[in-house]
Amino acid sequence: MLVAVDGADGAGKTMLADDLAPLVSGAVRASLDDFHHPRAFRHELGRTGRTVWERSFDLEAVRRELLDPWRRGAGTPYRLRRHDLATDARVDEPAAAVPEHGVLLVDGVFAQRPELADAWDLVIWVHAETAVRLARMATRDGVPDDPDHPDQRRYLDAQAIYEQQCRPRVRADVVVDNTDPSSPLLVRD
Repeated sequence: MLVAVDGADGAGKTMLADDLAPLVSGAVRASLDDFHHPRAFRHELGRTGRTVWERSFDLEAVRRELLDPWRRGAGTPYRLRRHDLATDARVDEPAAAVPEHGVLLVDGVFAQRPELADAWDLVIWVHAETAVRLARMATRDGVPDDPDHPDQRRYLDAQAIYEQQCRPRVRADVVVDNTDPSSPLLVRD
């Protein structure tokens, strides 16, 4: 089974997926953040919402290395990572085999892009109010929590493109309000 934990930057996707993983028998954790394009490619055309949307992730590698092998089933070799975001280096770890009764739990922004949308058996949309997300990103990334600051604006603009083109909250199977992560609320299932 393939499960996406989708949501805007700072919504709490990674934390929610990390909290869910020990509760799900056979869970294997992965993140779209481990499939970024190299920094030079991502930033080559500037750092805007459009470039975040279009150039952040190597979606072909996500399909080839992770999602499609899991969809083929038990015993198929797959890789959890292709790129290390911190070092901006390609990762060539040995392949693992899809387990017989595994659940792949993947967090990441833009998980319902057309290139990925048909891969998921279940999609959880994680929502948090914009001001809360900005504050979390400011703390996490060491940037101002001002929505007009370029380090925040590009992600807000990329998320607006995603919302307009993909309607991820509407298409998700489950919606969780994670504005207060100590008490997430199931909004829709």
